[in-house]
Amino acid sequence: MSLWVKTNRFIKTVFPKYIWEIPNHEKKVFLTFDDGPIPEVTEWTLAQLKKHNAKATFFCIGHNIQKHPEIFKTVIDDGHSIGNHTFNHLKGWETSLEDYIENTKKCSEIITNCQLNTEHSQLFRPPYGKIKPAQATALRKQGYKIIMWDIISMDFDQTISPEKCLDNVLKNIESGSIIVFHDSVKAWKNLEYALPKTLAFLKEKGFVCEKID
Repeated sequence: MSLWVKTNRFIKTVFPKYIWEIPNHEKKVFLTFDDGPIPEVTEWTLAQLKKHNAKATFFCIGHNIQKHPEIFKTVIDDGHSIGNHTFNHLKGWETSLEDYIENTKKCSEIITNCQLNTEHSQLFRPPYGKIKPAQATALRKQGYKIIMWDIISMDFDQTISPEKCLDNVLKNIESGSIIVFHDSVKAWKNLEYALPKTLAFLKEKGFVCEKID
């Protein structure tokens, strides 16, 4: 599916078994971060969230957890939730069912090993938002919730300005929005500008940032 900054209502209707938003009347929004953990970037992101007393959900790549387990554990210790983002950022549309499930399982095993006594994550976000129906069905049978998004900041797009990245988020926020940022090196230029201003805006407008369970 193509990337809209604000996910088209028609797309949400066509794929109703995916979670695009979490409707509520309490002005709760759900910040999510993909592709970490990454040294410095993830740690900076955690500091920004702590400063604003915000909780979030981190969809982690298994290979990055393997390389940076101490940062991953900090995410958990700070009270955020964790999601599976495959072991090495697979594009579902170009991957067989067997390979996709095996790659996701590999990430899951690393998460389980690192989480110690915390509850095992059953959240999954497909890299690029691209997943075949058979892959999604197989993951749901394993108990996974497939988390998509209502707003994608496009912070990874190095052709857009930090101001545009921020605008992508602020002009589209609603109660229940699931918002995507990336705690990655590629997104850093835009994330560094947009995240603190997003958090300040949400606080000013009375929104609460919650993690996805």
